[in-house]
Amino acid sequence: MNENISIIVNGETQEAPLGLSVSELLQKLGIPNGRVAIERNLQILPRTAWSHTKVSSGDRYEIVHFVGGG
Repeated sequence: MNENISIIVNGETQEAPLGLSVSELLQKLGIPNGRVAIERNLQILPRTAWSHTKVSSGDRYEIVHFVGGG
């Protein structure tokens, strides 16, 4: 049985599988991890922590894409 948890991503409620890492969450959402910053529960989450930080029920994520231009 796959258990899902409820999280909020950029202000919208989402369902995610229990045990997912933040890196896996990005993959699930189809977000390339190249030029992205992540805030988890009002704290910036360092890129080095993405692979070992597990998504928990009730977490709030703000995911920002950086766009270059000229």
